[in-house]
Amino acid sequence: MNSIHWHTKVFDELTVNELYDIMRLRTDVFVVEQNCPYPELDGKDKKCLHIFATKLDQVVACARIVPPGVSYPEISIGRVAVHADFRKDGYGRVLMQHAIDKIAEEFGEQAIQIGAQGYLKKFYGSFGFEPSSEEYLEDGIPHVDMIREAKHYWTKL
Repeated sequence: MNSIHWHTKVFDELTVNELYDIMRLRTDVFVVEQNCPYPELDGKDKKCLHIFATKLDQVVACARIVPPGVSYPEISIGRVAVHADFRKDGYGRVLMQHAIDKIAEEFGEQAIQIGAQGYLKKFYGSFGFEPSSEEYLEDGIPHVDMIREAKHYWTKL
């Protein structure tokens, strides 16, 4: 069986092929699938820690850890994407847990802020994220800000 491999790299450690595959997955999910033309290359990636999974040399899941003060006052997780062919395999849950664990390991236990698409509130809520804003439209898609307080680190989810 072909296994999945998880990687965590700062921007400058990404190979050209890894960066291309991450950008392609994010564009396929956020721009093409969701029919939402927006500037995917937002200038934040160079400051982020990138978590991604490969299977048979294909990027099947990715997310970025954004330092405090870049997107929100708190550290944040963004651009969480899983290839359509792998969504039912639980990679989204594993990806989020990897991101949360990496934040605790690299930066200490602290609050994490996200901007979640509205239909994913329950998914992110299962990791301890709670809504911190009213729902709003971002690029025509309903979103809600959510925060996971540092108190959630005392137990693994």
